Amino acid sequence: RTTCFCSLSHTGRMSVGFIGAGQLAHALVRGFTAAGVIATHKITASSPDTDLPTVQGLRRLGVHFTTSNKETVNKSDVLFLAVKPHIIPFVLDEIGPDIEDRHLIVSCSAGVTISSIEKKLQQYRTAPKVMRLMTNTPVVVREGATVYSTGTHAELEDGRLLEQLMASVGYCIEVEEDLIDAVTGLSGSGPAYAFTAVEALADGGVKMGLPRRLAVRLGAQALLGAARMLLDSEQHPGQLKDNVCSPGGATIHALHVMESGGFRSLLINAVEASCVRTRELQYLADQEKISPAAIKKTTLDQVLQQPGVTADAVGVRPRGISMFSSSSSSSSSNPRSRKK
Repeated sequence: RTTCFCSLSHTGRMSVGFIGAGQLAHALVRGFTAAGVIATHKITASSPDTDLPTVQGLRRLGVHFTTSNKETVNKSDVLFLAVKPHIIPFVLDEIGPDIEDRHLIVSCSAGVTISSIEKKLQQYRTAPKVMRLMTNTPVVVREGATVYSTGTHAELEDGRLLEQLMASVGYCIEVEEDLIDAVTGLSGSGPAYAFTAVEALADGGVKMGLPRRLAVRLGAQALLGAARMLLDSEQHPGQLKDNVCSPGGATIHALHVMESGGFRSLLINAVEASCVRTRELQYLADQEKISPAAIKKTTLDQVLQQPGVTADAVGVRPRGISMFSSSSSSSSSNPRSRKK
């Protein structure tokens, strides 16, 4: 059957599931509940690691938590895949037999293509409804930036469902799938760039005598205000920048220092590096070098014991962390993160 966002929301029947209970899942749940689009008792999340801080946070919010991915599938209409990219093939093998016509599968994993997910699920269903999105952690304060693409078998109503859901936690727009890797490098990883910028600005303020807390607040407010001015204006960001720069003034001198340090090139290169890494993650997912048995283990150290698997091969450092999205994994892979 085809599910419709409007009918499900009005009758209270829509349920949402998250496979992976890390930072992105936690952020989305907080955003959805703050927006009032879905009650927490209609949300299920699963992860093999029950000790994640985000798991405790989800439980406090009233989300049903389980270590069984199959249970999450059975309890959900809309199913978000919020795990690391190289985990996706093994998750799909596990849950594939439980996918029904009612399910809308939404991948949040950086670099994982719709076609690769459809190919896996078509071993179990002829026409799985798959969508792919890239969002970012500011969904937690309903200021997220989300793009999505629609799979071969997803219907118009499915796109409307996802767009309304994600628009409740920020900006959301449909794009061609081949643009999503670039989006990952820009807005998916963008919050990390912004946090780094605020931290550096605050350091500058502290160097010049400001208290740390005040310096952080002023730096964050400057970015927030500038972003709002840009979004509310039809002016080019360069023009808004020029408006701040008085001839011979302090700001133009500061911008000269930034230009001398290659500030613009650093940001351009950062977006490119994130985008390139996203494509590498898809390659790793396609290889399926990690055995299904290893995937069921909860720590990276156990996975690394598998023959031929190295930390470089899976793109993470061997620190004994959860293979599923967590506070450390989301920041490196998600935009939406991911992480992405």
